[in-house]
Amino acid sequence: MSPRSSLVLAGNRIYSAFQTAVGRMDKSLNPRDTLHRLQKHSFAFYDLKYLIHILNSAFWLVIMRVPGFPLKLLIPVLHIALLIVPLTSQIFLPALPVSTYLMTFYSSQFIPNNRRPNISVSVLPTLESVLFGANISDLLTRSTHPILDVIAWLPYGIGHFTVPFVVAIFLWLFRPKQALHLWARAFGWMNFVGVVTNIIFPCAAPWYEVIFGLTPAEYSMKGSPGGLLRIDNLFNSHGYTVTFSNSPVVFGAFPSLHSACATMEALFLAHFFPQVATYAWVYAAVLYWATMYLTHHYLIDVVGGSCLAIAFFYIFLPDDLRGPLATASPTGILANGVAHGGVGAHLNGKRSKYEIYEIEEPHLDGDGLSYELSSDAGSDEEDPGIAYRSPGLHPAAPAATMPFIGHVAKQPRRSHKHTASIASLIRADDRVEDGWSPIGTASFVFPPTPTRLERDSR
Repeated sequence: MSPRSSLVLAGNRIYSAFQTAVGRMDKSLNPRDTLHRLQKHSFAFYDLKYLIHILNSAFWLVIMRVPGFPLKLLIPVLHIALLIVPLTSQIFLPALPVSTYLMTFYSSQFIPNNRRPNISVSVLPTLESVLFGANISDLLTRSTHPILDVIAWLPYGIGHFTVPFVVAIFLWLFRPKQALHLWARAFGWMNFVGVVTNIIFPCAAPWYEVIFGLTPAEYSMKGSPGGLLRIDNLFNSHGYTVTFSNSPVVFGAFPSLHSACATMEALFLAHFFPQVATYAWVYAAVLYWATMYLTHHYLIDVVGGSCLAIAFFYIFLPDDLRGPLATASPTGILANGVAHGGVGAHLNGKRSKYEIYEIEEPHLDGDGLSYELSSDAGSDEEDPGIAYRSPGLHPAAPAATMPFIGHVAKQPRRSHKHTASIASLIRADDRVEDGWSPIGTASFVFPPTPTRLERDSR
């Protein structure tokens, strides 16, 4: 297949998946539908997470100075409106952890300087030298080249802001809804904890050491684009200089949220799309190098961010997404073409009808549905019930009755049991060869037909 044909096929598949995903969405704009579902919802302990969102947002809204009062009240009003409309609530409700992270990241710049902890300048380079035997990040910055600048810029300056949306879109298109919700929770809470760590434990990045040495840092200092300044010069722009100079978190080197996001993205892609696992980890490795090459993080920051991502990924990963459901389509069809949990099973954790009634489940083969008949339908101790019981000795009969009953040969058990009904007697002679007909066996005998004299005498 030519590359052009492959691209066309991939594009058609993405477009088809997009149409299907849009069709699955709730398109209602009536807030009453959301309120009705809220009334029917049974609140549990896990719902206390919404209280965390409310308290966190209220705290940062109080200290927020830009926008000022009363314009900043539009933030919660708009957010509540998005949550109460069914069409938008199915997007923004699972993304509440991401909203909480963004609110914390932006509003942290308004914390009064006299209430902030001291900025650490020497802890990170010292830890790097002690743990790794050298200042690895400093060694990686000594040789620069425009080609290396561009290679580092692509994942650090572009991929960091776009790949999270790409992962979310592909999870929405090709994986069950639970996978997308998991991405929003793990990604949002990981970044939230990372930003809180930056606030509680502020540390200077390598660019600060390059410019100011180990002199004490102050919160009034502006941030620096570091090695991204060469990208601004290369494209004759000031985008990264302006962005990093006005960053809400200037001294947030540890942990590296760039490496944390790249690790989380690689973990999700490798778990839910195993065919691209190699490319995902290559991307993450290049970003690890870029964070140090561009003088934005020490190696200890990269390690700390990666550990944070791994911890949150496996803490939030539910058991049902650890198995085959991780690679199932949004409709529950696994990669091998079999429905998850059996034919007719649901993705919401309910048992299929075959599990409920304890009957054999059909499986898919090359010709469609087929049934595999087992040679043994159960253990010898199983009581088949009076409707299926043969006239032989009951398994529970005492051994003392054997002399009166005599020896009864054990009859082989069959996978399918039938009762002697009208339907089973039709053309019964033709069915003896099949082994289950009630006629022609020792277990069934027609009673003799009485004569007219015998009937009259009764």
